[in-house]
Amino acid sequence: MTETHRGSCLCGAVSYQLLTPAKAVSHCYCSQCRKGHGAAFASYASVPRDALRILSGESSIRAYASSATVKREFCSECGSTLFWSRSTGEFADWVSIALGTLDTPLLPAKQKHVHLESAAPWYTPNSSRCIG
Repeated sequence: MTETHRGSCLCGAVSYQLLTPAKAVSHCYCSQCRKGHGAAFASYASVPRDALRILSGESSIRAYASSATVKREFCSECGSTLFWSRSTGEFADWVSIALGTLDTPLLPAKQKHVHLESAAPWYTPNSSRCIG
């Protein structure tokens, strides 16, 4: 049986399903991810865009171009960060899912910490657990 996951935003207006196992689990410390999440880092996993099914609330999803090539999507009702994707390049057909919005457990075999050089000065990552 194929591993699938379901998720939703804080208010429940948007719900989604991942039709394939999530890959590339990462915890990003860049300033855009920190600001988008309001936290020390953002945790994401990726799936091919055609493996993301919006089950409800598609009209509540809004997009913000945080750079020339990156689009971030969120719920317009509660503000929950949901997805981000690239418009060009090697992974333009993939979407990254904010792991905090998953309603089903995800137990990744591998995780990667990225952009540690951009970590907030008020947060010290546990370097013994950081890979990448």
